[in-house]
Amino acid sequence: MNINKITQLPDGYLSKTPLFQFILLSCLFPLWGCAAALNDILITQFKSVFELSNFASALVQSAFYGGYFLIAIPASLVIKKTSYKYAIMVGLILYIAGCSLFFPASHMATYTMFLAAIFAIAIGLSFLETAANTYSSMIGPREYATLRLNISQTFYPIGAAGGILLGKYLVFSEGDSLQNQMAGMNPEQLHAFRLEMLENTLEPYRYMIMVLVVVMALFLITKFPKCKVAETKDHKRPSAMDTLKYLAKNSRFRKGIIAQFLYVGMQVAVWSFTIRLALEMGDINERDASNFMVYSFACFFIGKFIANILMTRFNAEKVLIIYSVIGALFLIYVAFIPSFTAVYAAVMVSILFGPCWATIYAGTLETVDNEHTEMAGAVIVMAIVGAAVVPAIQGYVADVLHSLQLSFLVSMFCFVYVGIYFVSERRFKTKQLAK
Repeated sequence: MNINKITQLPDGYLSKTPLFQFILLSCLFPLWGCAAALNDILITQFKSVFELSNFASALVQSAFYGGYFLIAIPASLVIKKTSYKYAIMVGLILYIAGCSLFFPASHMATYTMFLAAIFAIAIGLSFLETAANTYSSMIGPREYATLRLNISQTFYPIGAAGGILLGKYLVFSEGDSLQNQMAGMNPEQLHAFRLEMLENTLEPYRYMIMVLVVVMALFLITKFPKCKVAETKDHKRPSAMDTLKYLAKNSRFRKGIIAQFLYVGMQVAVWSFTIRLALEMGDINERDASNFMVYSFACFFIGKFIANILMTRFNAEKVLIIYSVIGALFLIYVAFIPSFTAVYAAVMVSILFGPCWATIYAGTLETVDNEHTEMAGAVIVMAIVGAAVVPAIQGYVADVLHSLQLSFLVSMFCFVYVGIYFVSERRFKTKQLAK
């Protein structure tokens, strides 16, 4: 579709969706899915190599998603002053730089240096997510904004599964689990083995850098629409401070932020500890345990696909309420059933995660006036910091209770709140239609 034939509407949306640009934009989603999934691999690897507690190993997610929280607002300001495409280019450059830091980190062999590399990657991803999520919802007619974002988000589990497979074959080793292999080693052998295992962690990032360079080149040569609200002489766009004050007074926006915070935290917490749960519940090694994350992302993809169909036929909030109830029940099963079937329940809950992020994001964005879109999108992305908090809490609970299974109740309570949020949204929209 020729982009010059598409009309840019005053509210920032387009008359039609440029197909190639939308596909290329959607290809960014698996890129951060791959990075996020590799964190689940790193948590397992670092826990054994550095002999960390569940809480300390979860700091991988704190470093990763803390970067999102700190950079989202600056990223939105870059978008506001330039364009979505420019912010995406900045994000890709920073992503490549972060991946490159794994090379010195693997040689320095300190947990702190790895956390710094992960944080640097997150800075780039914060630019990408702040730009791409909002851009995907706006690059076409307004009435299909949520559907477009759900379609783009469907690409995420493809990248996530790719990240797990890279970690499975390039980071994890064959044979016994790391703990069993390390148990019979003397101090010299142990030191050499740990260095070898840390060297393995940089291998996936070599391939990621190659892919990122290709994607960056495609964005560089492709023309993209601006998708920004028109500014007239009579109406100037609000300042960043005006927008933040406006958002703080918006109660529906605040509820959406809390729901996104807890949803992302729950999703990342479950995925962070699924491999650990499989290792504890069964006599398997890390490479075999990582298969359950591949299954999780397959379920995540299936859940998104099914939800996309259901939400074209039924009320989106009603679909998500049902998803939340079933998801909470799965997590109760994970917490209390002392058999390996708990691992399969942890995998199956990913089906219910599928549509949550995109639906909360687009729904929360709809509660604000269009002139506040860039900043509002950044604040919603900042809610990703839930993934820095909830996994750490779940790890702490696991350490205190000496039970990884019972710690999944933390995620269960998060899913309950998400369900309550969708109930309140459904009631609000029902009242609006009745007026």
